[in-house]
Amino acid sequence: MSSTAVPLQSLRSRTGLNEPVTSNVGSSSSSSSNSPSETPAQSPSSSSLSSLSSVDNAEDLSRGKLVDTYGNEFALPDFTIKQIRDAIPAHCFERSGARGLAYVARDVVCLATTFLIFHNFVTPSYISSTPVRATLWAAYTFMQGLFGTGLWVLAHECGHQSFSPSKKLNDTVGWICHSALLVPYFSWKISHGKHHKATGNVERDMVFVPKSRDKYASGIGKLAHELTELMDETPLMAALELFGQQIGGWPMYLITNVTGHNFHERQAEGRGKGKKNGFGNGVNHFSANSPLYEAKDAKLILLSDLGLAITASALFLVGQNFGWTNLAVWYFLPYLWVNHWLVAITYLQHTDPTLPHYEPSSWNFVRGAAATIDREFGFIGRTLLHGIIETHVLHHYVSTIPFYHADEATEAIKPIMGRHYRADTKDGPVGFVTSLWKNFRICQWIESLEGVESNEKGVLFYRNRNGHGLPPRKLSAHQSVVGDGPTKAAVTMVAGPENEIEA
Repeated sequence: MSSTAVPLQSLRSRTGLNEPVTSNVGSSSSSSSNSPSETPAQSPSSSSLSSLSSVDNAEDLSRGKLVDTYGNEFALPDFTIKQIRDAIPAHCFERSGARGLAYVARDVVCLATTFLIFHNFVTPSYISSTPVRATLWAAYTFMQGLFGTGLWVLAHECGHQSFSPSKKLNDTVGWICHSALLVPYFSWKISHGKHHKATGNVERDMVFVPKSRDKYASGIGKLAHELTELMDETPLMAALELFGQQIGGWPMYLITNVTGHNFHERQAEGRGKGKKNGFGNGVNHFSANSPLYEAKDAKLILLSDLGLAITASALFLVGQNFGWTNLAVWYFLPYLWVNHWLVAITYLQHTDPTLPHYEPSSWNFVRGAAATIDREFGFIGRTLLHGIIETHVLHHYVSTIPFYHADEATEAIKPIMGRHYRADTKDGPVGFVTSLWKNFRICQWIESLEGVESNEKGVLFYRNRNGHGLPPRKLSAHQSVVGDGPTKAAVTMVAGPENEIEA
């Protein structure tokens, strides 16, 4: 059966939603899926706060229920990983080293051929117009960025051992390809594996942990209770922040663990004592002493660093011999495009108004893996980027399935997942690109819901202060929450000339 998660009229009047707000509440084995393409999409007018009304009604009627950012009722996944694996045809688990190497060769040939064509023919001898040459070289950086991202994805396959049945071949190819792209292969592989083991767990996820309400508030100079004061965000400022995320997000993750969890004190070997995310705080992907790793990983971390040193040395020689401007165009601008696509892919795989995150008390592997979403990027995604965008949900359940079997395996698990499978394929490649801006404005922080059952208090959903979707929880002006997870504590704001805080 189908039921409305929140009163249709009151939520529409607040957000400008232009589609019904519904949720399927039948059996999880149903083949129907409550995906963003089938649930409400924000209209352009939804960013105008002047259109908001009946906010309290929408909030009151959603209280006590698990609802996503759009107000759709959410049910916890109730299938098992065994059901998922049993549904996948046996041949989907088969890996071919020869086939994997053929794809690597294809991407390398694309990179080399594109360079040779532009280097030899996009020159003053053939094209006299400087603006035309500049435009063509800009296109070169874009194209090479796509081919480079494809190579990055194949190294990602190696890290998951889905490239071939041989671990030695996988790690050799992965180390070479990632090192060429200035990625510390083994360091990334280890932390990425831990991400898969704890996806969606806000205290253990190694790759993407959204901001808590308190952290978001402190970042804009406010207290958590003040976020209920809705206000339109300056589009220019949001665009600049998004640009910074897309260009600098990947290096910042490697250097400071910016989006990973910050509970390093719990590291089993004690190497996280006094260490936290940020510059110079001992948490990064280059040091063998980082709390992201164990002592047994030291040689692999050093091998990763060696790969980076070899690539950096080669780039230095190219710059000295052919000029630093040439090196910037040939390598570093495409490298920034690779960074952009990598961050966009990862961000959109784990960020959507319909997706939950979990505190440890409510998390398990099945729930975390379902807290991902497939999207559609057309020829670029399915061919150049080897389907990493279109089949990510499956990848989180069985990461050893090679990408060329992932579509078939995805179709096989959809009946098992039912409404818990999420895919946003609306508008295809254009929808993928525009969802980056949409989700950046809608998914600002995560918070728990008010009045839900005790076993659901650890289920967190995105909220924002832009007026999109359901409003943030109302907190007392005299009480807020400081910290994350087990460290959070209530504090009372004491009015006074120095705005003193009493713990």
